[in-house]
Amino acid sequence: MTLTAPRAPVAALESSKIREVFNDGRDIPDLIPLWIGEPDIPTPDFITRAANASLAAGETFYSPNLGIEPLREAIARYQQRCGRRVTADRVCATSSGVNAIMLACQAVLDPGDEVVTLAPHWPNIGAIPLILSAPVRTVPLHLAQGLWRVDLDRLLAAITPRTRLALLNSPGNPTGFAFTAEEQRVILDHCRRTGTWILADEVYERLYYDGPAAPSFLDIAGPEDRVIGVNSFSKSWAMTGWRLGWLVAPPALMDGLSKLVEYNTSCAPVFVQRAGVAALDGGDGFIEETAALFRRLRDRTAAALNAVPGITAPVAAGGMYSFFRVEGMADSLAEAKRMSRGAKVGLAPGSAFGPGGEGHFRLCFAQQEATLDRALERVTGWLRRGG
Repeated sequence: MTLTAPRAPVAALESSKIREVFNDGRDIPDLIPLWIGEPDIPTPDFITRAANASLAAGETFYSPNLGIEPLREAIARYQQRCGRRVTADRVCATSSGVNAIMLACQAVLDPGDEVVTLAPHWPNIGAIPLILSAPVRTVPLHLAQGLWRVDLDRLLAAITPRTRLALLNSPGNPTGFAFTAEEQRVILDHCRRTGTWILADEVYERLYYDGPAAPSFLDIAGPEDRVIGVNSFSKSWAMTGWRLGWLVAPPALMDGLSKLVEYNTSCAPVFVQRAGVAALDGGDGFIEETAALFRRLRDRTAAALNAVPGITAPVAAGGMYSFFRVEGMADSLAEAKRMSRGAKVGLAPGSAFGPGGEGHFRLCFAQQEATLDRALERVTGWLRRGG
């Protein structure tokens, strides 16, 4: 039998540049790893205890495709606490946030359908539509008064009746950009006119530094609007390795999502879902403390980096990253590898994040304060020396 390559869109996928830097530097002694989007905080004990209790009770079997009812109800309660009109019958539990994005794209995209997103962006946002043979158009973010902003007129011009899906991450990875509530209203009204779906990746909504939660498209969308909300337990509840997320979708999409879960993962593990219930019902205080800590770390990071000549470090509106520009840097992948060895700090190369990313590094500041201080001392020293 002759071996053949995978289908063209899969063969054309780029390998992760973040993983490339990680693999190149992971064995360097005393390296501080700030390259992956992961808080340096263990999962709270009350969440772990819920998973352990589920395992002890023998909950090691399949669940319904859309998730156990207690989790779907807990997600609906959480959304309602945020002031959103979400009921449990519109909730689909998923095996991570990225799985949720894949399921949503599988539900609404046909080959050739156009997708519009912002850039720089999380690599998976650009890759998932391409896997499904859906071309991606990007609208660039820009800097204004020290913050990442979107040119709303340019975004609306890009979303036309030919656009099947607007895949919008807010607060954004890697930039920390966040839409205002008014911008979301304008975008939703425009997408209603064009018939475009909105897939709102709102994984960082509680890691927002101008209020308890970032503005959400679910704040303003009705149940019949073409709006799908994606969220995850990974960041806000410090559960990156648990691989649990969710979708909120229109009722007409739920049967299709159930089938897609069946043919992708069947379900999320029940004991992990039980942990999710505990996180949602008992985790608000933990999230508030974490967001307050991350705000201090954000400010500390921006101040340290901006004190270095040739560095521009915008202040993130949300999320847990500093996406900072290094004047004159033309190959962030090579420089990230050099920094791993020279400064013993692992950063993600800006070129991993699509158009507009080159010339930047992404630093995850969600660390213990002493760890971040050591990392910033090393990074700023390395930058001042010119690498």
